[in-house]
Amino acid sequence: MPTSSRPALEPRIARLLPWIIAIAFFMQSLDGTILNTALPSMARDLAENPLRMQSVVIAYMLTVALLIPASGWIADRFGTQRIFFSAIALFTVGSLFCAVSVSLPMLVVARVLQGLGGSLMIPVGRLIVLRAYPRSELVRIMSFITLPGLLGPLLGPTLGGWLVEFASWHWIFLINLPVGALGCWAIHKYMPDLRGALHTRFDGIGFGLFGAAMVLITIALEGMGELHLPHLRVLLLLFGGMACLTAYWLRAGRTEEPLFAPELFRTRTFAVGILGNLFARLGSGALPFLMPLLLQVALGYSPSQAGMTMIPLALSAMIAKSIARPLIERLGYRNLLTGNTLLLGVLLASLGLVSQSTPYSMLIVMLCLVGSVNSLQFTMMNTVTLIDLNDDNASSGNSLLSVVAQLSLSLGVATAAALLGGFTDEIGTDSGWGSISTVLGAFQLTFLCVGIMAMFAAAIFLQLSPEDGRRKAPRREPEIEA
Repeated sequence: MPTSSRPALEPRIARLLPWIIAIAFFMQSLDGTILNTALPSMARDLAENPLRMQSVVIAYMLTVALLIPASGWIADRFGTQRIFFSAIALFTVGSLFCAVSVSLPMLVVARVLQGLGGSLMIPVGRLIVLRAYPRSELVRIMSFITLPGLLGPLLGPTLGGWLVEFASWHWIFLINLPVGALGCWAIHKYMPDLRGALHTRFDGIGFGLFGAAMVLITIALEGMGELHLPHLRVLLLLFGGMACLTAYWLRAGRTEEPLFAPELFRTRTFAVGILGNLFARLGSGALPFLMPLLLQVALGYSPSQAGMTMIPLALSAMIAKSIARPLIERLGYRNLLTGNTLLLGVLLASLGLVSQSTPYSMLIVMLCLVGSVNSLQFTMMNTVTLIDLNDDNASSGNSLLSVVAQLSLSLGVATAAALLGGFTDEIGTDSGWGSISTVLGAFQLTFLCVGIMAMFAAAIFLQLSPEDGRRKAPRREPEIEA
């Protein structure tokens, strides 16, 4: 949108608008981390196995991933004020339904409703900033509204643990109600309605094919874990998902304005970055799901202790972001991503050595190392993916990166849960992995497999050229939730 066509905001609205958007960013970021610590307590109340609660996490992530591609078109069609208001309202109502859920299926449906709102809050919030402020103010405003997103992972596990231990798990959702009500009131009173020109028709068929592929592949992985589907059905679901994905890309190649253009993959750094994101996040994306369960279910930590233990992970991740750019400029993307991916895999696998005899100080050091290396990984992957895209396809590339980031996190949780469920079923039996005698042993083998999965992504980053990303100054890290 040209600068000349930007609305002239009243000074008061110009000051309040970033705060309103920051509320939404904080709500979604907090919700993404506060839940993990509460899963064992929720499982007890709902009479479920705590090791099979991944559907609560996956339902939200997958819903967000499904709707991100449509967010820009929806905002242009119905206006940013109406859609942003609806997004926060849906998220808040979904939170209420989560709090009153009395069964796992009811909770999963409520999480899908939350995801409908969450999928629109962040991308439409960014779009509002792009349309309301001049480019000279963009970095300052973006930095401000994304700061709450960094605080969410820091506060979420601890707050979730304290709420579960001293109140009940229902409060991790109920705390969203006053915040959401305040956000809806502020949007209605202060947010301008910004619309873009609808230059394109929405690729509904492509959206359907792409969405069906994501859903079928995720359900197939769920089928190997919580759903306990027969192998034949799992294979059919995987085959159906891959067929839909293939059909989408074949159709996109002959469609004038597809959801995501295949031409994006002609840029080598984008192709390597997208595929590297997908496979690397399969391993590291499972960490926020597995670690609180390990601490509470296998090691006997209280919810508040487990939440406090996760603070070093988030804090070290925030600190590590400051050293990403100097390292990239010195070592280059190819060397740094390849080495960092291998190191991340080793560190994830090393968490399989944690047991009751592990000193607490050693556990904290291990989590600090994992958090910092994982943060560097996300920063480098996001940046190398978009660095060589031109202005014409940067928006589409950024949207696809957002989808892949969310999808790979949900697939990572589903894969880790399937591994954990499989190893748990083998407790007390002789298997190809040896004799698994305890739940802790199942967690240890799961972390080993997750680490190995992450290491395989190093082969993808080796396909970068030593000069990739050096031809131009590295752009600021994309504003994408890691």
